[in-house]
Amino acid sequence: MKTFDPRTALDALNAEYGARAHSIRADLARRHSADFAEQALQRQNDEVLQELLAEAEASLRLVGLATLRLADGNYGNCLRCGAPIAESRLQVLPMAEHCVTCAALAD
Repeated sequence: MKTFDPRTALDALNAEYGARAHSIRADLARRHSADFAEQALQRQNDEVLQELLAEAEASLRLVGLATLRLADGNYGNCLRCGAPIAESRLQVLPMAEHCVTCAALAD
């Protein structure tokens, strides 16, 4: 069984979300059709892409903050109660800021 390496997990997520954001920005930068009906559909698609971009950028920020916590030696501690976050949770969500109990309270 492999040992969980938070640095590797965070680096992989950073690359994934960064590539996703780059691709979405490229799609948003494309020219729109001169046809009005087609342009209306493209504008609707742009709204979806903008939401996806916002989600990718928010995830990048969370990964960046988790990377800072790793550098500071605070990675894996709940930001709310200070308790350790279960490794199983960090394996699934390496940028987790809260333990399961505190995350449930936030929902």
